[in-house]
Amino acid sequence: MIEQLFGSKTRVKLLRLFYSNPNRSFYVREITRKIDEQINSVRRELSNMLSIGIISSDTNNNKLYYEVNQDFEFHAPLSEIFGTDVDNSKADDTAPVSKAVSKLKALGHVELAFYTGQFTRDNTSGVDLLIVGDINQTQLEKYVSDLEEQEGKDIRYTVMNPDEFKYRQQVNDRFISLALGSKKQVIIDKHNRLAPESSKTSDNEDVVESTDSKPTKKSKEGK
Repeated sequence: MIEQLFGSKTRVKLLRLFYSNPNRSFYVREITRKIDEQINSVRRELSNMLSIGIISSDTNNNKLYYEVNQDFEFHAPLSEIFGTDVDNSKADDTAPVSKAVSKLKALGHVELAFYTGQFTRDNTSGVDLLIVGDINQTQLEKYVSDLEEQEGKDIRYTVMNPDEFKYRQQVNDRFISLALGSKKQVIIDKHNRLAPESSKTSDNEDVVESTDSKPTKKSKEGK
């Protein structure tokens, strides 16, 4: 039904990819791998979507990247159809959730999770994935391993418990400030921690240097 309404299977897959991944950009061969369609068909649909204004593009390191255009006049209704909502419910319920959300929930009690760094081409914080919650370490390692295989790249991640995150946010910890200020794709935000007023730091506020600001391959919860 959706394919018939929107003209082609490739177009629908592209719309789902872009609207389910706001703030993420993809190059052509990465797109063809993710949606499993022929490159010529993908190029044709990308050209159409670009001319309409649904997506935007820019070049980086000799690669042409495409990203959903959030200023497009029909962005909101298309996002309702093809997008994935951020999980900001404080209690688990029976509402449908995206695969990304369900996989993260399987790690334990996750209060906040977002992609940045390589996912959004913003290396301000030096991390690709930040998770706040009480996490099962074994499940976390499997999740990261699967994500690396899916994305075809090493993932830099940091995990901390809610108390540490709250403290480091209160003292304007440098690593947290950079991570929160970076371009990101939010997956889970149960307590709306990323509301504008809590993610911006004024120029007059002091920033405390973090003692644990360099994420490693096997990052542990903060001390």
